[in-house]
Amino acid sequence: MTDLAIKGGIVVSSGRRWRANVYVEDSRVVHVGPEDESAGNVVDADGLLVLPGMVDTHVHLMDPGDTTREDFPTGTAAAAARGVTTIIEHTHSNPIREPADLREKVAHLEGRSHVDFGLAAHTWPDRLGDLASLWAAGVSFFKIFTCTTHGVPGLTAAQLDEALEGIGGFGGACLIHCEDETITAEAEAVLRREGRADNGLLIEWRNRTAEEVAVAMTGVLAARHGTRATIAHVSTPQVAGIVEWARGMGADLAAEACPQYFALREDEVLVEGPLRKFTPPARARTDGEVADMWSLLRDGLLTHVATDHAPSTRAQKDAGIWEAPFGLPGLDTTLPFLLDAAHRDLIGLEDVVRWYAESPARRYGLFPRKGQVAPGADADIVLMDEAAAWTVSDDDIISKAGWSPYVGRQLVGGVVATYLGGELIAEGARPETAPGGRFLPGPGTVGG
Repeated sequence: MTDLAIKGGIVVSSGRRWRANVYVEDSRVVHVGPEDESAGNVVDADGLLVLPGMVDTHVHLMDPGDTTREDFPTGTAAAAARGVTTIIEHTHSNPIREPADLREKVAHLEGRSHVDFGLAAHTWPDRLGDLASLWAAGVSFFKIFTCTTHGVPGLTAAQLDEALEGIGGFGGACLIHCEDETITAEAEAVLRREGRADNGLLIEWRNRTAEEVAVAMTGVLAARHGTRATIAHVSTPQVAGIVEWARGMGADLAAEACPQYFALREDEVLVEGPLRKFTPPARARTDGEVADMWSLLRDGLLTHVATDHAPSTRAQKDAGIWEAPFGLPGLDTTLPFLLDAAHRDLIGLEDVVRWYAESPARRYGLFPRKGQVAPGADADIVLMDEAAAWTVSDDDIISKAGWSPYVGRQLVGGVVATYLGGELIAEGARPETAPGGRFLPGPGTVGG
């Protein structure tokens, strides 16, 4: 007799869907198939989808740091309630820059996460010699900026070259925020000289050229050094085209997709102001550009989905377009957004699993333990009602932000229950248990 049986649901993988029972023992999936066996706890999943827990590899929870914006207990409660069971987090306000920082943060987070988590380090210009020791200590990847943002210094071209050579040399992975420092800095200087304070300045400040130039530079250097790199939050088909060009030179370059570049429009910032302040900003101007982004995801040029969850409260956003923090909440809405896209035949259910569970797990060394419902995998399982229709409201947002850029949007697809290691952690879009998530050391960990 197993610990848990989830019976009668439609199991969805990246390659197929089929009716099967899922059996769990000691926090792992032990069997998936038609056999009807007894279990200590039986869950009736008839009429529901059975998905692996989602794996969100780009999350900011500000903990430790200024937790008025977000913290681990609240942010991971939002994740659990919406079907995300694994995250990789890094906070800009208290960055991991050396192994001691990692150890201190892991200790601080004990008993604070509802889901399993990895931690990323920041790549600091004057600490490029510490990257190998950080990788061995257990970070999941290195976050690199090519422009100063959130108080994190951007790397120059020479520094990026050195960093990617080092990371490629020891087989590490990195996630790169691509905006060219010289272009954004000059744009900011011009706008401030002109006394601009209108919301439209964001588009001119964090402009398309800055992103495209930095992605091209990154692609050249990643190809030169054989570095496993991911371009964060690809905002346009043009940026995706540069990624494809770099791959043609041999670059191992993944391209991260975020819902905001499919769902939000460039001109929304003119009305919404700081509530649409994130960077790169929303770029889409036409339905055709949005359709092109979906096509790039379907075709695999965009390799996986993440939220870039970086919330602020409305009060914090009210500081104005220059002063308000960058970022949006996303953990509360991303899986439902993708399920709604499947309902509208923009993608398939299998694609949801591929891009928001399996592919990110593979990219960052978490597969096959994460990202699938299969024997040997962690029993991180989400039960979904693909027909549940709802309209996003502020009341649905568990994140400390308390608001969402998708308020008023009608979605079809809702989370019924979320399991972590076979334990029910959320039901009815609300967390059910105290935090019990575990730290997941990165793939380069030595002695772990």
